[in-house]
Amino acid sequence: MTSSTDLTPFYASLSAQLEGLLTGERDWLANTANASALLFMELTDINWAGFYFLYGDELRLGPFQGKPACTRIEVGKGVCGTAVETGQSQLVEDVHQFPGHIACDAVSASEIVVPLYNGDRCIGVLDIDSPSVARFTAEDLAGIEAFAQVLLGASDLPGA
Repeated sequence: MTSSTDLTPFYASLSAQLEGLLTGERDWLANTANASALLFMELTDINWAGFYFLYGDELRLGPFQGKPACTRIEVGKGVCGTAVETGQSQLVEDVHQFPGHIACDAVSASEIVVPLYNGDRCIGVLDIDSPSVARFTAEDLAGIEAFAQVLLGASDLPGA
């Protein structure tokens, strides 16, 4: 990622790369695996990028890049579970100040979580962690939300 203060071109390029990568492939598992690899390769100062899928009242680990992670997270718990419970993306500058934070990796300091929807049904989350406090901005969040929309539009979604 560039050090530019305007991240719009970077995230537009990232979404375009994802669109190209997913052309001709509709499989959700394959597409989330490639999306997490692309994020991990292109974003700077991150230590985890991946997905959790919703099964009943818990999130279960999906494709990711980074250190081993928590395999199950209850809805309403931690940053990921809060994103599902509220239906809203989470931009957390300091995870150690987040009530109920789940420390899957003690090195993580900030986080973005975007809930993923198939229609009006949440099917999981896209989660990105950084070892730096306040790594992510509102512009990063908007870019990651747009990236998630490309993924959702290019994939046969679970629960369809």
